[in-house]
Amino acid sequence: MAMRPEPVTDGALKGFLLREHADRLAAAWPPLLIKAERIADTIVVGVHGRRKSGAGEDFWQYRPYSPGDPAAGIDWRKSAVGDRILVRENEWAATNTLYLWVARNAGMAYRSNASDVTKYERAALIAATLAVLAVKAGERVALIDSPFPPDQSRNALVRLAHWLGTTSPDDEAAALPPSSFARRHASLVMIGDFLRPVDEIADRFRRLADAGIKGHLVQVLDPAEETFPFAGRTEFHEFSGPARLLAGRAENLRIAYVDRLAAHREAIAQLTQRLGWNFLRHDTARPVHAIILALYALIGGQPQLTAQGRNR
Repeated sequence: MAMRPEPVTDGALKGFLLREHADRLAAAWPPLLIKAERIADTIVVGVHGRRKSGAGEDFWQYRPYSPGDPAAGIDWRKSAVGDRILVRENEWAATNTLYLWVARNAGMAYRSNASDVTKYERAALIAATLAVLAVKAGERVALIDSPFPPDQSRNALVRLAHWLGTTSPDDEAAALPPSSFARRHASLVMIGDFLRPVDEIADRFRRLADAGIKGHLVQVLDPAEETFPFAGRTEFHEFSGPARLLAGRAENLRIAYVDRLAAHREAIAQLTQRLGWNFLRHDTARPVHAIILALYALIGGQPQLTAQGRNR
């Protein structure tokens, strides 16, 4: 008996296209190795170098012998050609998990005429591309508020992209990452607009930091939110409530708005600096490659590379 094919839903198609776009972006760079300092031309899938000595197969370095070191670790051949006893250390290899989170508050659906995508669409693409890079490196990946556990298979990318492609940015409770997430020493990339009150943001971030989370924060804004280009009689609508503001000459609000946004962003930057986290900015009118390369460097242990602003 012939089987009727399942209809392709809009959500499934969005998820497929998102993953296809993410695959194309990811193909431009080598795989991402979590917390690694070593980027090689060819990476053996499933081997994760953390530049830390331990039980592994790959040679890392020689170091002088110290009292208490096991004799089995001494490289007698190397020691014989010098005047010091040298111990051979191997590189510790393990599989890690890249945790991702994308904000789903209503404001993430915003798109002005200055951009081709909403903030949520851009944030989802960044997350999907990072997931592709991680899986290519043999790392597990997980979207922390999705129902799927960490996985390193290609199917994990399909599930992640489908989840991102079918989720609507309309949940104000998802404006900040859940404080219940607790994976000691985990690396978490958080992507959102982070326009909530600073006190609320600080409380949530401190809870995550206290749990041992290493945070990489990406603030995604529309170019109109960056520059406030509005002029003349303009009515502003609150995304998540009934509030309205009618400005007779909107341009008169520009300086105060830009100053307040700068102060808000500086407060977040100082907070992340105190927590030992990284803070990056991205606006949706810019190419996505720069922010992904910056995250690649930060997660891979090269904190000097930043995108669109200083790294905090």
